[in-house]
Amino acid sequence: MDDAAERIFAALRDVSQSGAPLYLQLKKNIEDAVRRGLIGPGDALPSERDIAAQADISRVTVRKAVQDLVKSGVLVQRHGSGTFVAPRMERVEQSLSRLTSFTEDMARRGMAARSQWLERGVYPPSPDEMMVLGLSASELVSRLSRLRIADETPLAIERAAISASVLPDPREVTSSLYMALGKTGHRPVRAVQRISAVNLGGAEAKLLVVPEGSACLQIERISYLASGKVIEFTKSIYRGDAYDFVAELRLPGPDGQEGDIA
Repeated sequence: MDDAAERIFAALRDVSQSGAPLYLQLKKNIEDAVRRGLIGPGDALPSERDIAAQADISRVTVRKAVQDLVKSGVLVQRHGSGTFVAPRMERVEQSLSRLTSFTEDMARRGMAARSQWLERGVYPPSPDEMMVLGLSASELVSRLSRLRIADETPLAIERAAISASVLPDPREVTSSLYMALGKTGHRPVRAVQRISAVNLGGAEAKLLVVPEGSACLQIERISYLASGKVIEFTKSIYRGDAYDFVAELRLPGPDGQEGDIA
């Protein structure tokens, strides 16, 4: 990193290189270094003191540039460790025409999936859960909330609700919820999803290891059995820098039947 640092910051010693504020010049130099591969994912930046000395600028200027890059996701700061180039995120393409579990999706891509449980228990239903799942106030709902991780990268926060009459002990779900439901003949066969764009709050951003306010995809899914009965109500948050959702569209033909788009 020492040689790279010299190349990155030395140009700032010539303050006449542009009329832009010094912190923007420093920010651009670091962004260019990341893009060109002079510093890669996981590499540590020198300390603010060292950058200021190499670039002959103030530590306040360095701090402002670094904070901007942390907010934009180029850099990450780890308390007590320093500032690092953020991991490069490989985007996951998810089809909207297939109803599969996160575990199954990642397995098809050759990625190792695991979950960190956030909540798993039986509770009185919320008004939304009562309405969607068709429950009365006297019935109970099993909730399963977890952080979904693939190849050690947090990708999504998933919060699922199932009637406790179907899933009386949510602790029996150890990996795939759909596999557990399938064992009792309750695996869903279709679902309706609503996708919206939101910005992450502090708690969720911390779980997904992204800056607060980062763009994400919020997905509300209602899943059905073959009989038409609602079996699952799930609200999920997916990292906006990691997921692409893809849908195939077909144009009806002259006879009203679906055909290929030409």
